Amino acid sequence: MQKGANNSYFGNIWEGIASSWQGLKLSLKHIWEARQRRTPISITDPDYFKQETGIVTLTYPYESLPVPDNGRYRLHNEMEDCIVCDKCAEICPVSCIDIEAVKSTEEIRKTSDGHSVRLYAARFDIDMAKCCFCGLCTTVCPTECLTMTKTYDFSEFDIRDMIYHFSDLSPEQAVEKRQNYEAVQAAKQQAKNSVSVPAIQPTEEKTVEQTASTPTTAKPVMKKPAIKPVTNPIVTDSTPSIPEVTPTVTEVTPETSQATQEVSPQDTKTEEANQPEQAPSKPVMKKPIIKPMIKKKTDE
Repeated sequence: MQKGANNSYFGNIWEGIASSWQGLKLSLKHIWEARQRRTPISITDPDYFKQETGIVTLTYPYESLPVPDNGRYRLHNEMEDCIVCDKCAEICPVSCIDIEAVKSTEEIRKTSDGHSVRLYAARFDIDMAKCCFCGLCTTVCPTECLTMTKTYDFSEFDIRDMIYHFSDLSPEQAVEKRQNYEAVQAAKQQAKNSVSVPAIQPTEEKTVEQTASTPTTAKPVMKKPAIKPVTNPIVTDSTPSIPEVTPTVTEVTPETSQATQEVSPQDTKTEEANQPEQAPSKPVMKKPIIKPMIKKKTDE
């Protein structure tokens, strides 16, 4: 005799009651075995999935399951080891990290791994409401000061409380540090300009009486050296033509004869010294004349 939907109406009712009883009996078994409480263990424990009996739920927040070490949850920055390099803000895909650095005039401190800190963090804010928990910021951090903690229950009623501030300066201190740095840089620039451009000392103006009393000495005038003309010899194919010189005849009068007699030999010497020296002219090279060869007649 078959039971179920293919048999009769009452057979279907009996099949539903029997299947419900099987499920209720399994639930009662778990309730009876759950009287003993089992201790919570981490999900990385090899016996985690072997726990078949006992209470599974916990009274949160008084009890919680252990969190694995490689879990990516709320970010935390250790400012003592932060060098404010801005790499985490640049690689963040959602731009949840906001950094404002202030330069220092000297070394501030040393990190735990020996890095030199020369920047103040006027603002270092992390908006966990935007964070996508990718972990890229912790990967590029050179000093490993930015980490993802095991805190996963950081819900807030106001979303503005999801922004975490990690700056090591107050707003007043940030303004003071920035002004000090600008003053030091301005002093360095002023010192550099004073060294590069020498200061011009003002000249004392002499009074009229001092200029009148002091004799003025004339500066010697340097004479330019006389440049002798360069004469190149002119060579022609033909013999040079000698210009004809026409003798000039001067009439001798009694007055001129007396003037020539009165001229002393000293005057002639001074006149010769005052006359400019003439450059000696180079001799003109004559082209030799080649006589034609005369053939002698031979007797036939």
